[in-house]
Amino acid sequence: MCLYEIEISLPLNTIQPTPARLATEFLSLPLFFFALVDQADAAVTIRTRKFLTNRLLQRKQMVVDVIHPGLANVSKDELRSKIGKMYKAEKEVVSVFGFKTHFGGGKTTGFALIYDNVEALKKFEPKHRLVRIGLAEAPKGGRKQRKEKKNREKKFRGVRKSKKPRKE
Repeated sequence: MCLYEIEISLPLNTIQPTPARLATEFLSLPLFFFALVDQADAAVTIRTRKFLTNRLLQRKQMVVDVIHPGLANVSKDELRSKIGKMYKAEKEVVSVFGFKTHFGGGKTTGFALIYDNVEALKKFEPKHRLVRIGLAEAPKGGRKQRKEKKNREKKFRGVRKSKKPRKE
């Protein structure tokens, strides 16, 4: 850990430094002074808890605590590979989500799922998470187009398919 000595210079006519004066001198220090971090503190620790094997959904699920002092955060891609290595699984079958960084930084908590195979991942994982990890395509077209299509289809509710407008 880096330790620094702070020397505050006061004018000679000051008899005793007041707390306000000390605070002013302290705040006038350059910002980079506080941003210096020892590289030993930058190590990332991953701990898992509440581990559960869910046979019905063909996966292992757990809460993940990431301790990252000195780092803003750890990427989900990096977490997927490290968790996969911890549990002897491929990175492709690991899904991580719901990460919240604790106040003050240094610790993040989230959720991880490790599926038995890629087919189970594609079957049970929500589409938006499949898109994030690159196993599915995001729907094309805009929000307005989807809404217009939905409203056009509402007119034909209960009507045989032959009278519906053709698929776009």
